[in-house]
Amino acid sequence: MDVDGVLTDGRIMFGDDGSEFKLFDVHDGYGIERGTQKGLRFAIVSGRSSKATAKRARELGVAEIHQGVKDKTAVARQVCGRYGFNQKEVCFIGDDELDVPLLKTVGLSAAPDDAVPVVRELVDYVASAGGGRGAVREVVDLILKAKNLI
Repeated sequence: MDVDGVLTDGRIMFGDDGSEFKLFDVHDGYGIERGTQKGLRFAIVSGRSSKATAKRARELGVAEIHQGVKDKTAVARQVCGRYGFNQKEVCFIGDDELDVPLLKTVGLSAAPDDAVPVVRELVDYVASAGGGRGAVREVVDLILKAKNLI
């Protein structure tokens, strides 16, 4: 999944000392933790680098964290190779134009309801929730239900 606009609402706050703040939704976090417990694997593939993202991903037990990525599709191929997945066995949740190439290669593409129009029109599933407001949880629950795991 992407981070800014997916796991967060896309806003970034900076303190006077240069520290960065992001807001993550606890419902999304629980969805990731529960999905992991049920056998799903999660990866973050983000165009930006952030200590806050790395900290949150570690807290949630995200298996792969890739930040500062320009070619998300190439990173996804590498991750799939490590785990023996075909990209058509993968879901990716993105919200902006940088995500489009990867969204076109996965088996299930998804977006928060506040994603940019080009992404909303492209994906297989648009969540009813926005980025940083439960969209990831909604997609994880959808997958777990489809696999009869909840």
